[in-house]
Amino acid sequence: MAGGGGNNTIKIVIITVSAIAGAAVVLGFFLYFSFFSRKSTRGEQKSEEILLNVLDRPTGTHFMEGHMHDQDNSVETYYFNLTTILAATNNFSDSNKLGEGGFGPVYKGKLLDGREIAVKRLSTKSGQGLEEFKNEVMLIIKLQHKNLVRLLGCCMEGDEKLLVYEYMANTSLDAFLFDPTKCKELDWDKRAAIVRGIARGILYLHEDSRLKIIHRDLKASNVLLDEEMNAKISDFGTARIFGSKQLDANTNRVVGTFGYMAPEYAMEGLFSVKSDTYSFGVLLLEILSGKKNSGLYSTDHSQNLLSHAWQLWNEDKGLEFIDRNLVDKCPVSEAVRWIHIALLCVQEDPNDRPPMSSVALMLGSKWVNLPQPSAPPFSVGRSFMSDLSSTSGSGLGFLISDQSSTSASV
Repeated sequence: MAGGGGNNTIKIVIITVSAIAGAAVVLGFFLYFSFFSRKSTRGEQKSEEILLNVLDRPTGTHFMEGHMHDQDNSVETYYFNLTTILAATNNFSDSNKLGEGGFGPVYKGKLLDGREIAVKRLSTKSGQGLEEFKNEVMLIIKLQHKNLVRLLGCCMEGDEKLLVYEYMANTSLDAFLFDPTKCKELDWDKRAAIVRGIARGILYLHEDSRLKIIHRDLKASNVLLDEEMNAKISDFGTARIFGSKQLDANTNRVVGTFGYMAPEYAMEGLFSVKSDTYSFGVLLLEILSGKKNSGLYSTDHSQNLLSHAWQLWNEDKGLEFIDRNLVDKCPVSEAVRWIHIALLCVQEDPNDRPPMSSVALMLGSKWVNLPQPSAPPFSVGRSFMSDLSSTSGSGLGFLISDQSSTSASV
């Protein structure tokens, strides 16, 4: 009996030890996979969540230089240390200054790895600077297209709010288009490629990106040119995100460049994808003519650019509207057809303007029939920022509020 009891005790001990060991193994596997699962999740945290965390910190907070990826690994955005930016721009030297935008200057820089960058430095005097900064960062990290300027990263230390972009060797379109000497470098082929590039970029914003975006400030100075003269749309500080089924919206703060703005936006604060179509039409007329929309034309200097284009085209004198540097070196029928397309884009009623998908098709094929346009509305070119008491921001369908906007260039 005593021997049997001993055997039973041994069996119980063996079973107990085995059970504990098994439980330990299971627990070990659980902890192992739990740890790596959390690590993987942290590694896949969305870029916008990381940026929001950084941007929501107090302005005195410093953060280490590093980078992150979006979940699909298609976007990589760096957080630059202020020391790195200061070294790259020679302490924001005047000799590195590329220009001045509505919310601060833009500087050329060179990183230690040899990459050239453009640094947009938001002015500390701007009351709207922080919101504009957040808006531009949060929007542009979601956008990847060859006709959009690429955001490389940002920096927010102390009072400094910096956006770091790829450097565009040939600066902006207006620097060529309206310069008496440099405009000669823009032959028909270059202008045609620029026009089509802008159209593709806007079409991407409206229909092909993960978001439906209205740029709201498309103009010659916001179209940048790389070393091969490829057009890249910049400045998303005033852009707004629409819901997938949203058609239009109202704002009580109209911001942009009056002359490029659609009449319903300038006068009523109403904007939609057709607002960008209007701006594109104005820009197309500038590219074709080499003239600013802010000037007055015709023999008695009584017409703005849109009215001047309409009259000449309507009288079958469209060739007279084309830049003199192009007249003898361009396909006349195509150039006049593009005036027709531009006039369709600047129709007073937004419903009469074609969507950018149709515009891109019209520009790419001479076989697409074009409807007859009506006379465009009157427009004057000047900077414009206005509060409209008769309208109010809807707020519906937006991911970013419409409380602050600006007009600025990268």
